[in-house]
Amino acid sequence: MLEVINNIKKEIKKVIIGQDEMVEALIIGLLCDGHILLEGVPGLAKTTTVNSFAKSLGLNFKRVQFTPDLLPSDIVGTEIYDPKNNEFKIKKGPVFTNILLADEINRAPAKVQSALLEVMQEKQVTIGDSTFEIDRPFLTLATQNPVEQEGAYNLPEAQLDRFMLKVVVGYNTKEEEVEIARRVANGSYESIFQVATKEDIEKIKKEIAKIHIDKEVEEYIANLSFATREPEKYGLEEIKEYINFGVSPRASIDLYKGSRAYAFLRGRDFVTPVDIAHMAKEVMRHRIILSYEAEAEGIDSDYIIDKVIQKVPMP
Repeated sequence: MLEVINNIKKEIKKVIIGQDEMVEALIIGLLCDGHILLEGVPGLAKTTTVNSFAKSLGLNFKRVQFTPDLLPSDIVGTEIYDPKNNEFKIKKGPVFTNILLADEINRAPAKVQSALLEVMQEKQVTIGDSTFEIDRPFLTLATQNPVEQEGAYNLPEAQLDRFMLKVVVGYNTKEEEVEIARRVANGSYESIFQVATKEDIEKIKKEIAKIHIDKEVEEYIANLSFATREPEKYGLEEIKEYINFGVSPRASIDLYKGSRAYAFLRGRDFVTPVDIAHMAKEVMRHRIILSYEAEAEGIDSDYIIDKVIQKVPMP
């Protein structure tokens, strides 16, 4: 089944140069039923990558451009009165799809962002008095600009916690950027073909569920999470003042699931502590709530996670 994953990557590579970390995160999110938050400045091919990803899987794909005047009904749908039949009809919103791209999610106010919470967590939507199930698989892929960009809002903590991974998308290398410019200038685009089915994805999920995690490795996951909540118990007094709240239990759950998918992508049937450490930043960076002291000193959550990984002993 690893060949299916490689075929998906090959299709995406037809239009995307570099950004291997982002592509792998999308695949892990799909295999773990987890939502992904992609953060980076405009122009780094975040939207193009998601579009190519959906096409390679043959899944329904919808995109919503988040703006300050967006309403919750623009996302989930609404009831519309039909005067001819004297009744209300349901008009479903763009969340009724397999892959939802919430583009520049932090440009919309909190009320709109919170409209996504039910569908992301419960895989259902309530419109009026009716509740509708969302088709599976369902994956929310949200892009956001760094909050220091003009016109951007901080996402609510409760919503951030619903994202399995947060991937910081960086610039391409100089060589990659030259190749990108060459392709775009010459209009040399290749078509994306479907190379996987929903059935393939379900089979891979069953394979991932069989991947073994040793008891000591499970405890390592818990220790990493607890070290962000009680740093002084792990000899991390130096970072205690920088943390208001450590990661939630969802971080441990997502680290457990994500590390199994990561091991599968490496062709192994067991998880190593190195797999856990590799996944820790993407799982935890958006779940640590920093103090004012951290912001004043320019300390970010990646710095905290690096310190935790250095201090917590690997089994």
